[in-house]
Amino acid sequence: FGTLKSEFFYLKRFESVEALKAGLDEYIHYYNHDRIKLTLNSLSPVGYRTQAAQGAS
Repeated sequence: FGTLKSEFFYLKRFESVEALKAGLDEYIHYYNHDRIKLTLNSLSPVGYRTQAAQGAS
């Protein structure tokens, strides 16, 4: 949760719990689908898992 807090939570002020939930959903989608990791062969976590699953078949 340290990355979530430092990259998302501490950088913003939220007007309501609903705004926090919506922002959290957006951040989690970014973190899993759009964020590129060099250690995952320059793929997102979802892209890497998809590639690994296709290679195993």
